[in-house]
Amino acid sequence: MDVVLLSRIQFAMTVGFHFLFPPISIGLAWLLVIIEGLGWRRKDEAYITLGKFFGKILALTFAVGVATGIVMEFQFGTNWAEYSKFVGDIFGAPLAAEGVFAFFLESGFLGLYLFGRNKVSKGVHFFSIIMVAVGATISAFWIIVAASWMQTPAGYIINNGRAELVNFWAAVFNPSTVIRFFHTVDAALITGAFMVAGVSSYLILKGKEIELAKKSMKIAVIFGLIVSLLELFPLGHESGREVAKDQPAKFAAIQGLYSTQDGAPLAVFAVPVMPPPELKAKIEIPRLLSWLAFGDPNAKVLGIDQFPQEDLPPLFLTFVSYHNMVVLGMLFILIMLIAFYYLLKNKLWDKKKLLRIFVWAIPFPLFACELGWIAAEVGRQPWIVYNVMRTKDAVSANVPAGDVIFSIILFAFIYLFIGSLYVYLLFKEIKHGPEMLTVKEVHE
Repeated sequence: MDVVLLSRIQFAMTVGFHFLFPPISIGLAWLLVIIEGLGWRRKDEAYITLGKFFGKILALTFAVGVATGIVMEFQFGTNWAEYSKFVGDIFGAPLAAEGVFAFFLESGFLGLYLFGRNKVSKGVHFFSIIMVAVGATISAFWIIVAASWMQTPAGYIINNGRAELVNFWAAVFNPSTVIRFFHTVDAALITGAFMVAGVSSYLILKGKEIELAKKSMKIAVIFGLIVSLLELFPLGHESGREVAKDQPAKFAAIQGLYSTQDGAPLAVFAVPVMPPPELKAKIEIPRLLSWLAFGDPNAKVLGIDQFPQEDLPPLFLTFVSYHNMVVLGMLFILIMLIAFYYLLKNKLWDKKKLLRIFVWAIPFPLFACELGWIAAEVGRQPWIVYNVMRTKDAVSANVPAGDVIFSIILFAFIYLFIGSLYVYLLFKEIKHGPEMLTVKEVHE
């Protein structure tokens, strides 16, 4: 079998599984900043109890995220040795910065947050969860720096067959870093909002600590509506504009634009088929794609016909993953808008069907994150470093296909076990529900 394909499958599996946990950690951490801040300022035992409850979920998620993240970095040396040799001078810097400046900050203060309650002052304890959230966000920044450099490389030269760093800040703030960072972090905030809203809805439906759950539900709905709208505009819009400018082949693929057009339409729905590549059963909005990409409804947008066949990404997967991500994003806005409306009417708690939707929707933002990642990374193909190094040239030359297959099977069983254990412990904690603190615990 093809070692390149097998190595890609292995990396996709390990990254895809790991990527389930950082969005929950980041989103939950920032929501806990709000919850703990309200508890500290108001001296309200309800918010303190909610902080302890959701803090346990954060700790569980963080632990699994760390365990699954370690594997990825080893793969650069085992399965992608040629890539590591070519870009090690550049790619290693953000990964090292993530470990030194972010991971230790996040993990250190998480310990203080989890075990320092009633052992340090309320102000210090509140500061600890802020630092957890900041650390998780900084960690995301450095990982996105590395990933964005692969999409839009900058600040380097090619010397003796290797990419060498000549401008650190140009590499860090390459053309796609900033918008990808905000777009990804906002997706994590949406994930956290739906986690809190879904868990709160479950508690309300089961009649467990209903008044507590109403408080966390209110925070999640207001917060979730804001971040869901931001993901559409300006973050999603600006992200698309950046791709249209810097990665036109990817843009044409994700939008299903198979021929160059002035005043290009936006495909709202379509079924991509090939060969030849075309869209069936399509629903389009005339000229909207040109306006979204370049601010001009008559602007020319390059189609895939402008690029060599060997430089095009897989068209079906890129198109489908991107459009399903967008559909989920619109669904998040709709759900949060409906919930916010009933919240204003003080009728949300009576809408059992809507509460059940929130419970079932807990994993939906994770699906959206995975789809966005697929669209971004598959859309970059056949390049591992866009327009610089092809994926087929980056794989390790001395790793046989049989070894890769064995590692894929082994990882699959390990991740199945870890994933099942995480879901079991998560459900166990949720079913147990929050426990109201005693008066002594609140005032200690």
